[in-house]
Amino acid sequence: MTDVQDRPALMTRQIPAPAVTIESKPFWDAAAEGRFLIKRCNDCGQAHWYPRALCPFCFSDKTVWEESPGEGVIYTYSVMHRSPSGPYAIGYVTLNEGPAVLTNFVDVAPDGLSIGQKVKVKFQPTENGPPVPVFSPV
Repeated sequence: MTDVQDRPALMTRQIPAPAVTIESKPFWDAAAEGRFLIKRCNDCGQAHWYPRALCPFCFSDKTVWEESPGEGVIYTYSVMHRSPSGPYAIGYVTLNEGPAVLTNFVDVAPDGLSIGQKVKVKFQPTENGPPVPVFSPV
């Protein structure tokens, strides 16, 4: 039997509140409700991240908000071991809809991540703002 003290701690870290702009407000309002939004272009059909008014593929301004289940796989990651709050990991998740999201990984031990691993979004509270999307293994 493994002693609880022998298990590595799960990673977490405090994330500062994001800057909310007129353009990003619908995203942060949805995040406060536990919903993850991405943008999709009505002209070329491509989903994109980060949400913005102009499509990065065809430069159309006909983009719409779309709710995403926030599921994907780890494309790459890096664990930062030298931190006053303990180890934390950041990396890219390729969403099932296609876009890659730069994110923090939580609720997993530092050695518990792998490329291609399935992950799902969750929302982490911030001190003075809306919750931010982070990802954890499924």
